[in-house]
Amino acid sequence: MEIIQNKSLKSLNTFGIDVSAKQYLELKDPSQLSAIPVNTYESYLVLGGGSNILFQDDYQGLVIHNKIKGISVEEHTDAHVIVKVGAGENWHDFVCWAIENNYGGIENLALIPGCVGASPVQNIGAYGVELKDVFHKLEGYNFESGSYFEKDNAGCAFGYRDSVFKNELKGKCCILNVYFKLSTQHEINTSYGAINAVLEEKGISSPGIKDIADAVIQIRSSKLPDPAKLGNGGSFFKNPIIPRSQLKNLQQEFPDIVFYDLDSESVKVPAGWLIDKAGWKGKKIGEAQCHEKQALVLVNLGSATGKEIYALSESICQSIYDIYGIQLEREVNVL
Repeated sequence: MEIIQNKSLKSLNTFGIDVSAKQYLELKDPSQLSAIPVNTYESYLVLGGGSNILFQDDYQGLVIHNKIKGISVEEHTDAHVIVKVGAGENWHDFVCWAIENNYGGIENLALIPGCVGASPVQNIGAYGVELKDVFHKLEGYNFESGSYFEKDNAGCAFGYRDSVFKNELKGKCCILNVYFKLSTQHEINTSYGAINAVLEEKGISSPGIKDIADAVIQIRSSKLPDPAKLGNGGSFFKNPIIPRSQLKNLQQEFPDIVFYDLDSESVKVPAGWLIDKAGWKGKKIGEAQCHEKQALVLVNLGSATGKEIYALSESICQSIYDIYGIQLEREVNVL
């Protein structure tokens, strides 16, 4: 097991921020972790695709780059399959594998950047589907106790873009393998109008899982910048959830405000709409910019620092609060 000192992380985060890790380990086998003495390092950071993280400074602890691979079917019935996936597998590649094998449930999550190990951390979601809907269990390793563990759906405490791994277990564990329960008899989810619009445009009236994935890919590609061409971390902010009473007050001043019903007490407001209407789309601070096509995305125009991108996000948050009285939360993990 080789621990590399002062490893550059510029190519390992999709914002392309030029920082380094004091110590770095490339993890290819779960057994490597048991060779690390407990309490050896100041802190631990597990890095996958580097797509949901914003570095402001060099990392002073141990960065573990999760490269654990492998996809295998563990159980097969007439209705579903249980699939074991290494945490280092690319998420979109896994979606494509599932579709090629006619396993459904994650087609609405196509083209989400990052690795499989990050999917339960964020409880990733898009177009009416969340990770928790197809999650079975996971295997992980706890740095503090030096022991391996399993967690089922309930144990992960999933919420909106949230889980136990962003709270009690943040910085304390590494996800090794994730198990998914995918369908062999599909229920197609076209609850988001954008998907229906693409299907209608293509003349598809009875879509399959590949049709849904292709539609999602087309939608995401049209409005989200490619991190390989323009540094970004995907959606930077969560869509805020507000009480219906607050919505009613906002509608008096902003009658065109967009919202989605959640329950009798609350609604979800698209953060991108709020930021766009507040005039931030295309604005810059140094080399950091609110993307000109999708206001929910902050981008690195070339040589932005993490501090510049964070400063831009702070200005946006303050602006949205001043105008709407809504406090935005960052979806990206800021270090």
